[in-house]
Amino acid sequence: MQAALEDACAARDAGEVPIGAVAVIRGEIVARGQNRVLRDTDPTAHAEMVAMRAAAQVIGNYRLVDCELFVTLEPCAMCAGAMIHARLGRLVYGAPDPKAGAAGSVLEVLNHPKLNHQMAVTANVLAEECGELLRGFFRDRR
Repeated sequence: MQAALEDACAARDAGEVPIGAVAVIRGEIVARGQNRVLRDTDPTAHAEMVAMRAAAQVIGNYRLVDCELFVTLEPCAMCAGAMIHARLGRLVYGAPDPKAGAAGSVLEVLNHPKLNHQMAVTANVLAEECGELLRGFFRDRR
């Protein structure tokens, strides 16, 4: 999660909402992502999507079964849906998102009983640091 926080700080420094993600396979970081929606003029360029796209390129397969994704904020519905389609092995996230979280805070997209893929989810890892980075970013923008 510390590596994901580094990417979140880089996103913040670039003027983006500070969210970072790292994709890990067998304990090794294979891809990194940070929010790039403003820089790429792409509403789908969330940190999770950037990291999953890069991981798929590295392994040569869109199925990320052996991949763990560490993200500083609970994923939104779009990112959660992509994780399901990628058959992501495990999600670890930092701060919950009470406005758009799709891993249980607002919606239960991940591990919904009617969907065909279930994954391990670990929440609240370094949640205070992840949340404070976001709170500080929005406080400074006001």
